[in-house]
Amino acid sequence: MKCNENYRKLQPNYLFSTVAKKVAEERQRHPNRPIYRLGVGDVTLPLCPAVIGALGRAVEEMAAAETFRGYGPEQGYDFLREGIRGHYAEFGVDLDREEIFVSDGANSDLGNILDLFSRENTALIPDPVYPVYLDTNIMDGRKILLLDGREENAFLPLPDPSLRADLVYLCSPGNPTGAVYTRPMLQEWVNWARAQGAVLLFDAAYESFVVGELPHSIYEVEGAKECAIEISSFSKTAGFTGMRCGYTVVPRALEREGMSLNRMWLRRQTTKFNGVSYVVQRGAAAVFTPEGRRQTGEATAFYRENAALIAAALRELGVWFTGGICSPYIWMACPAGMGSWEFFDLLLREAGVAGVPGAGFGKNGEGFFRLTGFGGREETLQAVGALRALYRARGWAGQT
Repeated sequence: MKCNENYRKLQPNYLFSTVAKKVAEERQRHPNRPIYRLGVGDVTLPLCPAVIGALGRAVEEMAAAETFRGYGPEQGYDFLREGIRGHYAEFGVDLDREEIFVSDGANSDLGNILDLFSRENTALIPDPVYPVYLDTNIMDGRKILLLDGREENAFLPLPDPSLRADLVYLCSPGNPTGAVYTRPMLQEWVNWARAQGAVLLFDAAYESFVVGELPHSIYEVEGAKECAIEISSFSKTAGFTGMRCGYTVVPRALEREGMSLNRMWLRRQTTKFNGVSYVVQRGAAAVFTPEGRRQTGEATAFYRENAALIAAALRELGVWFTGGICSPYIWMACPAGMGSWEFFDLLLREAGVAGVPGAGFGKNGEGFFRLTGFGGREETLQAVGALRALYRARGWAGQT
């Protein structure tokens, strides 16, 4: 018996576990001092009334023999797939119901989608990066190329004609950077992928935060259905981080080596996945009702306003950052040339503010720091006040 040796190549601890441990240690040292958690991207608002009502009705159905549900379709119930289909139609994307696959969350599908692809393929992954992209490819032993996101390109790297890769990860609005690709930028990626025969894996988990004319989906770009798989989630859209529900779109037009990736994904899911519970899917479908759209939209606006409060303080202090407009994330430059973990420790110790060190997202994250708008309003205001006070006391205002 042999173990998967690729696990030796992983960092020993998951980034957010390390952050949580450090926060817990600081709380133990100073139990009476508040800590403002603007780090890990969990939601704080409860599920909206439309979702709660749908969940309750679904639970009641499960109590009666005539409405009880056992195993459901692995690709998701039609009522939810139609709701997702209607959502895409709102920004001009026409999908077949059979192109939509309901899952237990974007994080799972981002890892599981690799079942469709040979380990001989090369993955092109942006740096800084959400850890699951990198770690799942390391686990598979796939060759990895890193795509540099930097301050000079606003952490929105574009393809170079000389690039050669088979799988490319894109996230917009970005995690950790909060940066959002424009349509012309995404068109560059689609054109490159079609010319290469590559497949884009597009993470749209934060699309509900987009406002204005920026794209919500890769499929708003011409030709994307021939080269892109899109993965999304109800976690941040509707507060389902504890409920677990997402979806992946695999277009019928997407084929490689004479094989339909849509049919491959269906075959994979029907073999390895038993589907999301009926109760959870009823709750998710309620997100697309008029009441659900209004109520979840209010929650998204609340988090966006939190991010705007942080962004306004950083502008006032003269700090360079991205995000904070069409994203819950703010990606800021560390002050005075400090390293990411150095700033993490100082900010936690002296201001009681917990964020996430940029270095945890890759080498290009060194010298940067992620804050989120997912806290409560009072917690966010207290954190912003503590941040302002620290910068002024240290003389950092206007110097970063």
